[in-house]
Amino acid sequence: MSEEKKKPRRPIWSGAISIGLVNVPVKVYPMTRDTSVSFHLLHRKDGQPLRYERVCTRDGRVVPWEETVKGYEIRKNEFIVLEKEELRAALPESDRRIRIDTFVHYLSLDPVFFENSFTLLPDGTPEAYSLLYAACEELGSAGVGRFTLRTKEYPAVVHAYHGALVLTTLRYANEVVDPSSFEELKVLTAPGGKELDLAKRIVTDLSGDLDISEYHDTYRERILALIEKKRSGEIIRVEMPKAEEVKELMVALEETVAKLGKK
Repeated sequence: MSEEKKKPRRPIWSGAISIGLVNVPVKVYPMTRDTSVSFHLLHRKDGQPLRYERVCTRDGRVVPWEETVKGYEIRKNEFIVLEKEELRAALPESDRRIRIDTFVHYLSLDPVFFENSFTLLPDGTPEAYSLLYAACEELGSAGVGRFTLRTKEYPAVVHAYHGALVLTTLRYANEVVDPSSFEELKVLTAPGGKELDLAKRIVTDLSGDLDISEYHDTYRERILALIEKKRSGEIIRVEMPKAEEVKELMVALEETVAKLGKK
């Protein structure tokens, strides 16, 4: 059993989903994990890790945690200090509740706004949880409301997924840049008929169903393999991949279609 599986899973939030006068007590667990390779910054001379310290920019003195406060910069090098009690008092009601405002069809949601997903588990008696899950599952609906995690309030949706209620936080509208605002897109020209036909044929030939398990982080796999080789004392010879030949668009389209036709 891996070390990850041995660790007990702990909720990162507990409270209730609030729908009118109905409360559904839940615990929130992380649903995703970061599997990227993490590195330490070392001193090349002796191979030891470097330590980050809180150094005052005015007097150069290292400041202990108990002497730190949070500040908001209003002008260059001018800050408003906010105390812990003031920040805590500003937390919204969603700090303890996931308040549902409305229900929408889950497939009507724009995935561009999806941010992070969390598993919701019943906290205590499961009757209300089971009822909400069954209603969302049968109707294909998602409850839209607000959720506060740590120090940020998020728009969020609660929906049925693989036998559980899942909470997905959303980005705010002003956090997503409208692609049509880029000037480069305003000068696009319509493609030629033959080019478009070839492009559509390629798309059709490559069409199928998504199996996400077929995708792997090849960079992570190569880094771990490199680490294992270096740990075993193998001499590493660095070979940079050759740059691919850039072909004229029509040639690339025709060669791709021909290649797909041979499969």
